[in-house]
Amino acid sequence: MAARLIDEVFDALDEQTVVVPGTGTLDLVIPSLARSLAAVHERRRALETQIRQLLEAHPLSAVLTSIPGVAVRTAATLLVTVGDGTSFPTAAHLASYAGLAPTTKSSGTSIHGEHAPRGGNRQLKRAMFLSAFAALHDPASRTYYDRCRARGKTHTQALLRLVRQRINVLFAMLRDGTFYEPRTPRLA
Repeated sequence: MAARLIDEVFDALDEQTVVVPGTGTLDLVIPSLARSLAAVHERRRALETQIRQLLEAHPLSAVLTSIPGVAVRTAATLLVTVGDGTSFPTAAHLASYAGLAPTTKSSGTSIHGEHAPRGGNRQLKRAMFLSAFAALHDPASRTYYDRCRARGKTHTQALLRLVRQRINVLFAMLRDGTFYEPRTPRLA
């Protein structure tokens, strides 16, 4: 998309026929910005290649990328934020660190539904939510999500439960060093 955008900027500049005050300045600024954008995207591609190489050299790389919805960026985020998982005694501790342990709001006698707490490690929380959302294409994850929705949970609540379940799976995989093995979904 970036390459296409840069080409479209230069094509638009070539097709420009109306001359207004400041056009000469824009002829200098916009091509410079387009070249800067191209350079940023090139550096980003180089960094992504470097991160991919570093990730592939890590012994837990294959374990992490075996989870549906976890690719290079998410696996790198997980390795940076969680490491090998040995600093967390249980999956609940990992979920609490990530800010993914569901909490309820209560005031007096009124108790409101589950929501994701505002605290926790934002990078880890974001990576887990994005991977869970991507994992909705996986039949086992989708079945779990649909079951939560059928029980009356909102989309966010069902996704939070899916994320929490994936934290349990991630913790067990890191603890044991095993690859992801999907369970066959239970049918109602």
